[in-house]
Amino acid sequence: MRRTRIQEEKEELILEAALDVFSVRGFHGSTIDQIADVAGMSKPNLLYYFRTKEAMHRALIDRVLENWLEPLRAFDAEGDPEEEVRSYVRRKLEMARDYPRESRLFANEILQGAPNVIDILKGSLKDLVDEKAEVIRAWIRGGKMADCDPHHLIFSIWSTTQHYADFDVQVQAVLGPRNVVANRFEDAAQFLGDLFARGLGIGSAHKGCRVAIAAIVRGLDPAKIVRHLASRAGFRGLPRLRKGATS
Repeated sequence: MRRTRIQEEKEELILEAALDVFSVRGFHGSTIDQIADVAGMSKPNLLYYFRTKEAMHRALIDRVLENWLEPLRAFDAEGDPEEEVRSYVRRKLEMARDYPRESRLFANEILQGAPNVIDILKGSLKDLVDEKAEVIRAWIRGGKMADCDPHHLIFSIWSTTQHYADFDVQVQAVLGPRNVVANRFEDAAQFLGDLFARGLGIGSAHKGCRVAIAAIVRGLDPAKIVRHLASRAGFRGLPRLRKGATS
């Protein structure tokens, strides 16, 4: 049966209240009475929409994972590896900035051993991560990225970006000055993007090396390749290499 607008609004109100409570107290520390109090409704009225605490928690977790995994789903096998990795890092940081309660909700669930979502972790989440790991392996096989373990790369991006949601109080306290704190997510996106690009060999300098190697393999003049790459990088006046010269 189709829900009415009022029913949808009530369910949204309840889930917002449940998110406030679960993100602070965790699943086991939360009660239906606390959620009803935050929602501003009676317990019987709340139970009309959600019969159990588990039902509210699962609805929230399903919503969180649907939103959180969207950036990973967008990981494009046909895209440029550097652009894809930087975009993924940036979108994960944007979610850390915009959805801190959801991040704490999920972290609390994982710290408890994921009793309510282990089926998702072993099912749809694992399937998606395995699929995107194959995309990364294809980039590695194609010489577009340094050799690495794709799963641990994804885990590393998760952990470094989620830190800015779960430990934001610590981040702000350590950074200190207001102007630095205000730019913390943008600064983190630039820093982490550069960090992963260098580590994976997908930055502009590494791209130039791959172009040069490919050109040499095709039999082109190495001296011309060096001058061309130097010109693109902004260098001028490089000496011409004598034929047969060695260092």
